[in-house]
Amino acid sequence: MKYNRILLKLSGESLMGDKQFGIDNNRLMQYAQQIQEALASGVQIAIVVGGGNIFRGVQAEQGGMERTQGDYMGMLATMINSMALQSALESIGIQTRLQSAIEMKSIAEPFIKRRAVRHLEKGRVVIFGAGTGNPFFTTDTAASLRAIEIDADVILKGTRVDGIYTADPEKDPTATKYDKVTFNEVYEKGLNVMDMTAFTLCNENKLPIIVFDMNKEGNLMKLVKGEEVGTLVTF
Repeated sequence: MKYNRILLKLSGESLMGDKQFGIDNNRLMQYAQQIQEALASGVQIAIVVGGGNIFRGVQAEQGGMERTQGDYMGMLATMINSMALQSALESIGIQTRLQSAIEMKSIAEPFIKRRAVRHLEKGRVVIFGAGTGNPFFTTDTAASLRAIEIDADVILKGTRVDGIYTADPEKDPTATKYDKVTFNEVYEKGLNVMDMTAFTLCNENKLPIIVFDMNKEGNLMKLVKGEEVGTLVTF
């Protein structure tokens, strides 16, 4: 295996499937089966899920809601998604642990680094919910922070597109894809990979990022085996 421990970042929107809102159970099971396949290869898997399919703090602020309140509501949305993913994984026999950055005794453990690492070493999938537990930080930043804390080898950012492009491929048909790009090139060219706080955290801690299409079955397994899929952001 190319990697011993990965952090998989999934957007909340990706869980919608073809819906306009909420969670598509078929998409959830597709993801669970891909994670099961990768786990069976021996790699340790931690996951961070966004909440944009349910609620976005930034959008709430634009509508007049106080940003801090909106961000906490967004953190709760990530917990709903995390619980749904946990349920899907456990339905196919995968042991999981859900850890929350905000204390929720009835449904999740608190985030404790040593406990999370021990779960991973025992072959359990660990899902980190509620972002960083702080307003003004995105789930991308939470993914970067948790990946660094648990000494992950790489962040795998699963999206609806198959990598990083010169422009948004859904809007610009002339956009071309990068197979590999450096952190400095991303800064210089203003490419959209993660929000800048998350991206800088990865850069400063020498943590590579791979952006790939999670909706194409088999991609996660290919990455775990070391095949070139999506776009690698390296140094």
